[in-house]
Amino acid sequence: MWSPSPVEIIIILVIVLIIFGPKRLPDLGRSMGRGLREFKDSVTGKDKDELPEGAVEKPEPTTATPASEQKP
Repeated sequence: MWSPSPVEIIIILVIVLIIFGPKRLPDLGRSMGRGLREFKDSVTGKDKDELPEGAVEKPEPTTATPASEQKP
């Protein structure tokens, strides 16, 4: 199996830097991290949509301004 040496890793990183540019590299890394995290969570069965039975979120109460105090 092929394992890259440090020189080959540097060459690959330089090529990626030339192709994507320095401004897009942080976004690219962030999106890859999110994708890997979502993949890992789907494989392990974790889901952010599922809440534990005891954790029920209550909506924040909203305050209404009386019509007499509202600006026209």
